[in-house]
Amino acid sequence: MLDKKIADLINDQINKELYSGYLYLEFANYCEEQGLDGFANWYEIQAKEERDHAVIMRRYLLDNGYRVTLEAIQKPEATLTCPMDVFKAGAKHERYVTSLINNIYSEAFSLKDFKTMQFLDWFIKEQVEEEKNAEDLVKKMELFGNDSKSLYLLNQELGTRTYVPTPMLKGE
Repeated sequence: MLDKKIADLINDQINKELYSGYLYLEFANYCEEQGLDGFANWYEIQAKEERDHAVIMRRYLLDNGYRVTLEAIQKPEATLTCPMDVFKAGAKHERYVTSLINNIYSEAFSLKDFKTMQFLDWFIKEQVEEEKNAEDLVKKMELFGNDSKSLYLLNQELGTRTYVPTPMLKGE
């Protein structure tokens, strides 16, 4: 059985992962409204990945005898006036999620909960990738600036991204 504090932290993280999905759908909405369907595609896939993360954490809690409590998901609050706002907000949010995962890991370490630490190892590696992807988008926008041809090409590139279910999902 999991320590209650660890279980509560993971349960709270489920809500935060679902919020991340909402936030990324909000980004996709903004991009779609701006005619940037490739950008919207990229964030729609991000939203699906965040949902996957929540499902994986839910399964971990259930498999360890902990009852999952789903809370209301906060409405995303984002002030978006240009594509760069989207990318910067995405990068900032990924750094925040990394801090949350690190906090759970730190608590598991202090309790010598090696099972949870091993479980979280995948999420830590995932966050390295998530932060890099988000920062790369910011760098590309800084590099391209307001050049419409470059924006078009980036939109095309982001439109080619396809959803691949997270390998850790069981039975999906």
